[in-house]
Amino acid sequence: MDNVILEMIDITKEFPGVVALDHVNLVVKDNEIHALVGENGAGKSTLMNVLSGVYPHGTYTGSIVFQGEECEFHNIKDSERKGIAIIHQELALVPYLSIAENMFLGNERARGGVINWQETRARTSELLARVGLHENPDTLIKDIGVGKQQLVEIAKALAKEVKLLILDEPTAALNEAESAHLLDIIRELKRRGVPCIIISHKLNEVEQVADSITILRDGATIETLVKDVDEMSEDRIIKGMVGREIKDRWPARESEIGDVYFSVENWCAFDPIDEDKQVIKNVSLHVRKGEVVGIAGLMGAGRTELAMSMFGKAYGRKITGTMKKDGKPVEFKTIQHAIRHGVAYLTEDRKTAGLILINDIRENISMASLGKLSKRFVINRNREIQVAEEYRAKLNIKTPSISQLAGNLSGGNQQKVCLSRWIFADPDVLILDEPTRGIDVGAKYEIYTIINKLAAAGKAVIIISSELPEVLGISDRVYVMNQGRIVGELSKQEASQESVMRCIMQSSREG
Repeated sequence: MDNVILEMIDITKEFPGVVALDHVNLVVKDNEIHALVGENGAGKSTLMNVLSGVYPHGTYTGSIVFQGEECEFHNIKDSERKGIAIIHQELALVPYLSIAENMFLGNERARGGVINWQETRARTSELLARVGLHENPDTLIKDIGVGKQQLVEIAKALAKEVKLLILDEPTAALNEAESAHLLDIIRELKRRGVPCIIISHKLNEVEQVADSITILRDGATIETLVKDVDEMSEDRIIKGMVGREIKDRWPARESEIGDVYFSVENWCAFDPIDEDKQVIKNVSLHVRKGEVVGIAGLMGAGRTELAMSMFGKAYGRKITGTMKKDGKPVEFKTIQHAIRHGVAYLTEDRKTAGLILINDIRENISMASLGKLSKRFVINRNREIQVAEEYRAKLNIKTPSISQLAGNLSGGNQQKVCLSRWIFADPDVLILDEPTRGIDVGAKYEIYTIINKLAAAGKAVIIISSELPEVLGISDRVYVMNQGRIVGELSKQEASQESVMRCIMQSSREG
């Protein structure tokens, strides 16, 4: 096979108490986009960490053959020298450095120990143009959106003369337009002779862009599907991933909707840094007992800012408006106050704001509800362990032990730990911000089922998601946001992708 650029042969990787990779094989050709798919915990990221030197040679068994040469990567620098670059789901950019500084961090354009800034900026502009980004090289990373940051990461890889690019969940935090642009960039890289390995749970995107798809399940290679040879539909991929067909993506639910339980009227909030910039503009919404309400909108519409401002003023300044819970006016001055009064918020950013990564699963599940586990300020550790084991089983958290550190879990299992914490807290109102981001289709179904059970128990549930089909599939009613305002309210019967986009476009024209 002369056109094979990479072979990973019988790769086996073990962690204490678990076999993460069990004789995995992967073959990538030099003219293709190769997708790697599987459920959370299947071993996808672990396999790529082996390839990129994050897990050094000697910590696993098996062999890596790159461009016909058997390689032993002892660190990331070793793999980069061969032309292998990996872009992780959590981007490795320094927010308060410029694009140019980030682009060549550790790979500086210097002579005699002195950085040539003119060359650095010129080369940055050239590389940004290759990925369709026209930003000033001196712009700080914190001042550009996530979609543009992804493109900076790709340009950074190109600066290292990449021969194989690995992208781990590259579109997880992007809206549809940004995702489509990024996929076009990946296709263009292929045309220019840079093959890519893409890990993604968005199977519709995988189906569009991939030439080959390798499916992992429980740390083992199940099969590789080849375009124009094998069926590569979403249903076929799902069957390989979970070992069975999933006929219905959205579990059925009989809605028993009660009275209005939680509402805000004329809710306003300003940017915490720029106090003259109004982010939330006179928003009014309500959710009833037993109802799942979706909030749809493009990235930057203000959905997360709205949710956080309602949750104990976790975001924003000069917050005004009326909030009612069970018909009574309330004001949550702090996050602790909101939690004590039965309101919970599942953050979209599980690693930074959702989990304490150096703590174990048990502590992360119990941390918001220690009052339920303690007497006279002494925590009942046995009860805490019992609760953690209960939610580990309920949400099918794949881990050898509840003593596992949260930082060692796959992204999907980290999300389940976050969700476990808030279910155990037993809130009356649950705000879920991107509840299935980076989660495989089987785990998504499990989370949708949990949401249905919460609604059936009379909870008021608010869902924020960048995946419009998800919002439409699980919501009883949908609010549409654009530029910090509610620009539409749609019943389940009225809600469709077309009607949501119509609301957004009409408000943009009027604005």
